[in-house]
Amino acid sequence: MYLSEEEDDYNLSLSKFESMLKTNKVLFFDSEEFEEIILHYLDIGKATLAKKALKLGLDQHPNSTGLRLVQVEMYIFDDKLDLAEKLLNELEAIEPQNEEIYIQRASIFSKKNQNEKAIECLKIALEYTDDTADIYNLLGMEYLFMDNLEEAKISFMKCLEEDYEDQTALYNVVYCFEFLEQNEEAIVYLEKYINENPYSEIAWHQSGRLNYGLKKYEEALRAFDYTTLIDDEFLGAFMEKAKTLEKLKKYEEAIASYHRTIELDDPTSFAYLRIGKCHERLGNKKLAIDFYNKTVHEDPLLDKGWIAITDFYLRQRNFKKALLFLNKALSIDNENNQYWKRYGAINHEMKFYEEAELGYRKAVEFGDTELDTWLFWVDTLQFTDEFESAVKTLLQATEFYPESFEIEYRLAGLYFMLSDDKKGKFHISNALRLNGKNYLLLKELFPVAWNRRMVQNIIKKHLESGKF
Repeated sequence: MYLSEEEDDYNLSLSKFESMLKTNKVLFFDSEEFEEIILHYLDIGKATLAKKALKLGLDQHPNSTGLRLVQVEMYIFDDKLDLAEKLLNELEAIEPQNEEIYIQRASIFSKKNQNEKAIECLKIALEYTDDTADIYNLLGMEYLFMDNLEEAKISFMKCLEEDYEDQTALYNVVYCFEFLEQNEEAIVYLEKYINENPYSEIAWHQSGRLNYGLKKYEEALRAFDYTTLIDDEFLGAFMEKAKTLEKLKKYEEAIASYHRTIELDDPTSFAYLRIGKCHERLGNKKLAIDFYNKTVHEDPLLDKGWIAITDFYLRQRNFKKALLFLNKALSIDNENNQYWKRYGAINHEMKFYEEAELGYRKAVEFGDTELDTWLFWVDTLQFTDEFESAVKTLLQATEFYPESFEIEYRLAGLYFMLSDDKKGKFHISNALRLNGKNYLLLKELFPVAWNRRMVQNIIKKHLESGKF
């Protein structure tokens, strides 16, 4: 591999320094060599070696502003802010136009959560630097810390005007747009950026992601196509492309894109799951179940995998198979409300009402507060003539759904079945007020109560009123 002259010199300096440490011989380095050596050790997390290099550097070059600024940086890193400020004051008296002094002052203010003062220092640094891109990047970060997303966005944009290759700044610009809910504007910005830098896979990828979020799937697919053409090993882009192809119902192409993610990295349960879903939609039932099985084998804790298998067999009306896999899922996680809800549904289909009631009860116990879960549970209790338990359950449900006509019709019917006509009248009046068009729900669920003269009179009066 060819190394540039600068890289070669840098490697020689590093080897020379490490050799000096081993032999205890003191060798001479110029101040810039010491700076590079110190920053190298800081970058790789070897602070002790960085400090040793700094000490040797200052011994040889006690008046080097560059080395003393590195010393400031290390003081800040070690939270010795007073020492850092004292040294900066000395350096400012010597070189008042050195931008690095103001950058380090900004770093100190930032550590103290004095972001406005940090911004003031960075604006002074802008006046003295030739490298404005880095300063704008730092300004953007300070504005982010202050939750001033609009100014942060402007700063990162200015950074990119100076350095189009700064990928971190590009990500940060998009983040600001998204946080400000300016996704359309973000796409327009990225289009301009791409016109200037058409081979930026990051820009194409972000454009695709934003278009996907806005449900502009054709535009998203075009962006992901360009991303993967520029970088055919961009794992995230292939994953996003596959999801987009699914939305466009191009399932075979989606499968190919998911397979590409598996080629690029270790297979994931998510990729297996989505491949299975695509095969199921294509009618490839055997392949679908094969990939669902791979999903749960890859990650037994992924509930979506077990749910996919269960729902697959439910759609086939193969309740025994569905229950077999659901029991395996419950043996791994018996507090998953989605598992218990399906346990209730499968047992209800098989006319095992006690087990069905257990499933719905457990689903609610473990956090499922969906209205249909409460209604399934109550209807199961009604099948087993547990009217009082059904009433208690519905009264619990009203805490979550105080204006639900489905609950009110059921409460009315149950109270009539329990011969509590006063409460029955109250709840049927509520039900008719909330949704008078669905009055036949009472007939469907409680035919005995429906046939009572009193109930018929209430319904008749409602129909004559014309209030629906």
